[in-house]
Amino acid sequence: MDLLTIAGLAALVLWAAGTFAFEAPGIIHGLLTLGVFLLVLGAIRRAKPPQR
Repeated sequence: MDLLTIAGLAALVLWAAGTFAFEAPGIIHGLLTLGVFLLVLGAIRRAKPPQR
């Protein structure tokens, strides 16, 4: 697992904890967006062939 995947999963875990454990304000949902973005970015970078 690369750093982007770990960061994305951490953001999603924090979002889930903030949403389901507390009465989360709207700003906490930015973690959902950030987590999904980082996971997709990590997947794209892994699938991309190396540049020469």
